[in-house]
Formats: sequence, structure tokens, C-alpha cells
Amino acid sequence: MSKHVYTNDEVHDLVKKENVHFLRLMFSDLFGTMKSVDIPVSQLDKLLANKIMFDGSSIDGFVRIEESDMYLYPDNSTWLVFPWGEEHGKVARVICSVHMTDGTPFAGDPRNALISEVKKMEDAGFKSFNIGPEPEFFLFKTDEHGNPTFQVNDHESYFDMEPGDAGEDCRRDIVIMLEKMGFNVEASHHEVAPGQHEIDFKYADALEAADNIQTFKFVVRTIAKQHGLHATFMPKPLSGINGSGMHINMSLFDQAGHNAFYDDKDKMQLSDTAYHFLAGVLKHVRSLTAICNPIVNSYKRLVPGYEAPVYVAWSASNRSPLIRIPSDRGMGTRLELRSVDPTANPYLAIATILAAGMDGLENKLTPAPSVDENIYEMSEKERTEKNIKNLPDTLHNALKDLKTDDVVRAALGDHLYQSFYEAKTREYDAYRQQVSDWERNSYISQY
Repeated sequence: MSKHVYTNDEVHDLVKKENVHFLRLMFSDLFGTMKSVDIPVSQLDKLLANKIMFDGSSIDGFVRIEESDMYLYPDNSTWLVFPWGEEHGKVARVICSVHMTDGTPFAGDPRNALISEVKKMEDAGFKSFNIGPEPEFFLFKTDEHGNPTFQVNDHESYFDMEPGDAGEDCRRDIVIMLEKMGFNVEASHHEVAPGQHEIDFKYADALEAADNIQTFKFVVRTIAKQHGLHATFMPKPLSGINGSGMHINMSLFDQAGHNAFYDDKDKMQLSDTAYHFLAGVLKHVRSLTAICNPIVNSYKRLVPGYEAPVYVAWSASNRSPLIRIPSDRGMGTRLELRSVDPTANPYLAIATILAAGMDGLENKLTPAPSVDENIYEMSEKERTEKNIKNLPDTLHNALKDLKTDDVVRAALGDHLYQSFYEAKTREYDAYRQQVSDWERNSYISQY
């Protein structure tokens, strides 16, 4: 999406030209769930003056009831008009950051955390942290009441196509809608698992990319519902098939607009900046996992045998390691972190990944040698000899790593860290108390 920061006069012109009747103010809670409040267009001047107030005590991870008054500050680069629902008057969307009554940015707003990390990156001399996400999702059939089932819509596989298939039609309409909203869609295709799809859109700077991910998920769910389907970004909705990831491609650009990860004199054409950044991400990746794979179900995807990364390693020549260096060089030089899944709050995921990489730069860390063999086919002894560690295998273990990582915790800030850690600990405790069908089927007759 091209980033244009509208002046207030231009916003007025936009809503008048498009016959906008309602303004949808959107922001993110702790878990990456988009929240919104709709106001009539008559309240536009109040919004542009940063005077729209809401109750923060009702939002997950925000504040207690005695300190609940908060304000929504619109980001004028995020205005767009939804290309549907014209029969009741058009709706214009703007993404907001949350501020306290004294005007200071709210420390519990995930978007503000990312803004803060981007500012630190800029202070270190870089122009932008570019992110290209690859979100995957499943389309399931719905029942007669419109509720989701666990019946996939098709039985196709990677790059398959079936003309007239409802999932293909739905994905096509999603792409059309995204393009109407300004997205530059680069590719869309069926993924490996039945009912699984991927739509890739052009990279953007960190904040815009996070906003785009949130908008993308909203559009996918909206269009799927119009097709009588349910779209889910749950990482592993079904056993025995591949789960859904959200690979994150990343690169730093310098003030002159050059890709700071590229150096044509290096054997791999990677700069010292790229190696240091890579080493920082690898150093902190176990604690990053709690943020990038934030639900119990995330760890059902992170198992061997289904193409998801499990082992902490990097390579430019195979797809089994955690971090891959795609073959593009020059302006396209980038790192691809393959563990992230689409339940991650994109603001927190990108903020903490950036902080980890910048820690590698600041301390001039050096990554371990690349692992160019297929790690999935190695024995445990071979992995131990190469010092290849595993990612955490449960949310509980990921949280333990997060608890000891000062760099990642600092990127979150005390408010977000405490709220996240406490909420996810409760989630895992609730999960531990449940008895699954697998346990009953495996044990009830044996014991």
C-alpha cells in the first residue's frame, strides 16, 4: 500500500468525495485483536483534534477501572474507505494509537511499542525496517446457522486449482477487495494442506506492515463470510496436516535508501549489518517464540514433519532452518523468519524481532555457521554436535525463556510484558486442566 499522510483538509475532502457516513476507529488490544468504535462523520473534527475518548478498562491488557479514560489519536496515513456496505453509507477506516488523558502514548498499546522500537532504530541511523509477511489461513465450511465447522472446503494441495471451487472464488474476491483498498498483491495460491490458502502482498515499513496485516485479516474474514465460509488463522486447526504460518521477511534500509543487508563483496553477498542482525534474532529467538507463537495451539504446528521450523539454525540453501536467506540480492536481500504464525500480534512480533536484531548490531554479535543440510533428516546426535537447539515446545516453556530475556522484555515495556505474561500463564494453566479426546482414547481401556 502506498503511504500517504493525509492532511486534515484532505481527510475532509476524502469523506466528502466518497460520500462517507461513518468513521471506524480501529486499534489493537494486547492479543492483536482489532477493536473498533464507529462514529458518524459529523464527529470528524473532534476525531482530528484527538478528542475521541473510550473506556480502556474494558480492553484486554489495558488498565484498571479507576484509570480507564483514554483517547484515540488517528494516524492520518491509514485512512481508507471500505469498498462494501454502500447501501447504508460508506465507512472510512483509520487506525489509531492510544493515549492517556495527559496526551502521552499509552504504554499498554502494542502499536505504541512498535513505534518506540522504530524510533530507536532511526536513532541508530537507519531509515526503515521493511517487513514482507506471508500469512496463511484455512477456509472451513459453515453450518446452517453460519457457525464454523471443521470441514475443509476442498481437498487440493500446493498450487492446485479447481475452477468453480468456492475457496478459489473466495480467494479471488479477497484479492480483488485488497487491491481496491490499495494493497499491492504479489501472489495468491492454494497451500499444502486441504482448505489452506496464502496471499502475499508487497513489503512495507514496520508500522505500515503491521497495520496491513491487521487489515488483511479483517478483509479475509469479511469476504469469507460473504461466501458462506469461515476463515481462520489458527495455526493448527486439524491434526495430520500442515499448519498455518506467517513467515516474516525483513531488511534494514539506510538513510540513503540502500538495503543495509547487502554487500556484494561478501561470499554470500551479506553485509556485517545482516550478520549481526541475524545473530541477534537467533540469540533471542526462544524468548521471541512466546510473542510470535502466542497461543497453546501454536505449538501443535511447531513439530517435525509438517514443514514448520523446529530447530534454531539458519541457511541460504535449504528451507529446513528457522531463518532462511532467500536468493534475491541487492535491494531484495532479506532474512526470512519462518516460525511466526498468524495469531501473533503483529505490532509486538515486529517490535521484538527488531529489538533482537538491533541488539545483535549494537553488540556486534556473530551468528553460528550456516546449516546447509536438511536438519529434519539429522539424528539427535548430529544436531547436538552442530549445537542446533530446539525452539520451545510449549507455550509454558516459551514464557520461561521470555521471563529471562531483558532485551525482549524491554521492547515490550513493563506494562505489556506483565499483562502478556500473566494472561498467557492463565491460558496455559487452563489448557493443562483439560482432558482431551486423545488422552481418553489412548488410556481409558489400558489403565
